[in-house]
Amino acid sequence: MKVLLANPRGFCAGVEMAVEVVDKVLELRGPPIFVFHEIVHNRHVVEDFQRRGVTFINNISEAPPNSIVIYSAHGISPAIRLQSKQRNLTEIDATCPLVTKVHLEVLRFAKQGYTIFFIGHANHDEALGTVGEAPHNIIVIESPEAVPHLSVPDETKVAYVTQTTLSVSEAQRTIEALKARFPHIKAPPKEDICYATTNRQKAVAVLSPEVDLVLVIGSKNSSNSQRLVDTAREAGKRAHLIDDTRELDPKWLQNTNGILVTAGASAPEHLVNQLLDRLKTEFHAEIETRTLVDEGVSFALPQSLKTLSVVS
Repeated sequence: MKVLLANPRGFCAGVEMAVEVVDKVLELRGPPIFVFHEIVHNRHVVEDFQRRGVTFINNISEAPPNSIVIYSAHGISPAIRLQSKQRNLTEIDATCPLVTKVHLEVLRFAKQGYTIFFIGHANHDEALGTVGEAPHNIIVIESPEAVPHLSVPDETKVAYVTQTTLSVSEAQRTIEALKARFPHIKAPPKEDICYATTNRQKAVAVLSPEVDLVLVIGSKNSSNSQRLVDTAREAGKRAHLIDDTRELDPKWLQNTNGILVTAGASAPEHLVNQLLDRLKTEFHAEIETRTLVDEGVSFALPQSLKTLSVVS
């Protein structure tokens, strides 16, 4: 059995930064530490931090006054920041800089009086934070089918932004529908779907024609991981999203000569290695790494963490 290992895969720069932030706060202060929403959407990462004394909360009121709260990589709304200040919390912001970029685009468009279409999944943490920047100016669109039903105060003053973890092809269909409906629509200065999401989807699109099956390591609530499965299925391939090697069903491998293995941007590399070890041991797999691009991207730790370090 031939196994192609996609590269790039797994942790992106934003996830690496966010995970390192929680590690550093644990090192500097120790538990209890509170994180607003899951730091990244991966069950293994979250459970590991929980074992080390981190509490993940969905309401700021769950963090005791004067405690430490870390904001997840997906970003938060101004209302959450205000609630934290009212509780005198020490705020450590692990928002991915590429998500912050979308927030700033929303603020600029809103200040200029635009109605903003947010292309994304309405209940995703990233959507909730971004929409919270200008809730009266934003309309969330989940698919191109919603576009014909849109109504805005001024069709010449509209703009769009996107969630950073979308399917590139899915987002493009919605963007094209918006452009057809609103010829004057303003685009963000630079594409919002992040480099890591794009690169991982491209690797699946390029490599999946060579295999029969695509296995994606990632959690079910990870948008970018789900989109990798979608990309493989769009290419006509069988594809499954698994949290770890324990979820691998041997039946999937019957009459399968080639497998592509990849991982979502929030999935740790050791989970990939465990899957590869099982494929080699039980199915005599030969592994071949295919590199499409060397990302070489990193993000600095937030200034709020540096301040915490000085205080400590």
